[in-house]
Amino acid sequence: GPLSERRLVDVRLGELPAWLATCNLSPQGLLGGVRKAWSSYYDKYINVKRGGPAGISMLLAGYCLLSYGWNYQHISKISFLVSV
Repeated sequence: GPLSERRLVDVRLGELPAWLATCNLSPQGLLGGVRKAWSSYYDKYINVKRGGPAGISMLLAGYCLLSYGWNYQHISKISFLVSV
């Protein structure tokens, strides 16, 4: 596509000065770029629409590991008393 429509990641090093010349560096243009970056970050990492059994099982597994870690000293004392 046209150089002005490419993302920074897709621009080659030799094309960087020409790409920067096409960017809108006014305060309004910079604010629009920040909004676009935040929107893509939010959609990718925060507003995730994929859910289901995998996410719930990971949540439960994390809870089990966390609760085991919290109770480890108590569990190890009981197992020591049982083995004696």
